[in-house]
Amino acid sequence: MLDAPVLEHALLPVRAGMSAEFEAAMADALPIIEAVPGCRGARVSRCLERADAYLLLVGWDSVEAHTDGFRGSPAYERWRALLHHFYEPFPVVEHFVDLERTRE
Repeated sequence: MLDAPVLEHALLPVRAGMSAEFEAAMADALPIIEAVPGCRGARVSRCLERADAYLLLVGWDSVEAHTDGFRGSPAYERWRALLHHFYEPFPVVEHFVDLERTRE
């Protein structure tokens, strides 16, 4: 995943007291995103300093694989139904490229 051309980063602020439910829903959601063409893998980590905060990292072949391919698919509708009601506020999603790739 970390060697993917594009790395998606999202800090996920989960509503207080809903971590257990979020983690169960995320366990169901990760296979959905990982099955999308262009996804190189996904990982969610829990923050040690802030309760109810998580980090989502997803490796993509391109930004378009995420924004057009995943977000424009029925898989995204399932992802959204599983997870979006947990967030307060809604997370900011950003895409990054490795510095070595930008020098090529």
